[in-house]
Amino acid sequence: MQVPFYGHVRQYNEMKAEIDANIQTVILSGQYVMGPMLKQFEQELAAFHGTKYAIGVGNGTDAIWLALMALGVGPGDEVITTPFTYIAPAESVHQVGAKLVFADVHPRTFNLDPADVARRITPRTRAIIPVHLFGQAAPLRELLALAGKHGIQIVEDCAQAIGATYQGCPVGGLGRLGCFSFYPTKNLGADGDGGMVVTNDEALAKKLRMLRVHGIERRYRHDLHGYNSRLDELQAAIVRVKLPHLRSWNARRVEIARRYSQAFRDLPLEVPLVAEGNVHVFHVYAVLTNRRDALQQHLTDHGVPTIIYYPLPLHLQRVYAPMGWKQGDFPVAEALARRILPLPMYPELTDEQVDYVIETVKGFRF
Repeated sequence: MQVPFYGHVRQYNEMKAEIDANIQTVILSGQYVMGPMLKQFEQELAAFHGTKYAIGVGNGTDAIWLALMALGVGPGDEVITTPFTYIAPAESVHQVGAKLVFADVHPRTFNLDPADVARRITPRTRAIIPVHLFGQAAPLRELLALAGKHGIQIVEDCAQAIGATYQGCPVGGLGRLGCFSFYPTKNLGADGDGGMVVTNDEALAKKLRMLRVHGIERRYRHDLHGYNSRLDELQAAIVRVKLPHLRSWNARRVEIARRYSQAFRDLPLEVPLVAEGNVHVFHVYAVLTNRRDALQQHLTDHGVPTIIYYPLPLHLQRVYAPMGWKQGDFPVAEALARRILPLPMYPELTDEQVDYVIETVKGFRF
């Protein structure tokens, strides 16, 4: 059996008629940018997250750096985030001219360790970007307490966690701003790039709407130094079709994760830990093993592809060599990068495919 690592093509085929109809509606309308599909999707996503405002932007990375721009973060400021994630939050800090500060992560949830964050706060710390990695909320209670104590803003990176909750509350609405990605392989994926920022702050929402379209509030009147970062009508039309299915898709991911973890309970693997009070939506299901590379090769040989998230922590990437970070600076992130192995995870996986992944893992000689 060959098990695809991603399922977005299968997902499209299952809802092709509805997606194609919405695309045709956009094309025939002649409104391809900043039209009614985007406006309706912004309203629907804000309602989904229980926030007052949602602002569509070009992609998830733009969502983060525009959020930082809206908060006025810039040169002379410091922003704390995780070294164990995709580069988007780190490069967003660079884009606004602030100083990037990393804090290490929890060895089982892979999210920011509040104790290490606390050690790295200085009078210049302006924001913390917790990444809700792999679909699980970061420890927001502790991070919000730190933020409140020091006058720091929380910008949530929810790119991998749409639909996840923390203490019963959807991620994205607990910090000052929440940032989402609709990259095709996300739990709610477009057929191209797309992003969104959610907030309950009217002034920030207004500023974000201006920043995304050349600083314009009124046509040809530029009040800010803005940018061009808009979620186009075609992508909005596609994700509008998908949004009503998100909860059931996430529930299927949770069920697959449950089956994996149950099946692996007697193996020398560490399965994902779901923190108390969290609803994990398993954008990624990753195990930890000291024989990661050998297990990965075994799975590949038997038709089960894997992709390692993340093989090299950000502080050891070449782009950050001028910062002077070295091996051993963030030991938990470094250990995870050596041991982590994500398995196929998407709602379109059949029960037969899940069984095959399980049996293939169990067939490895640990």
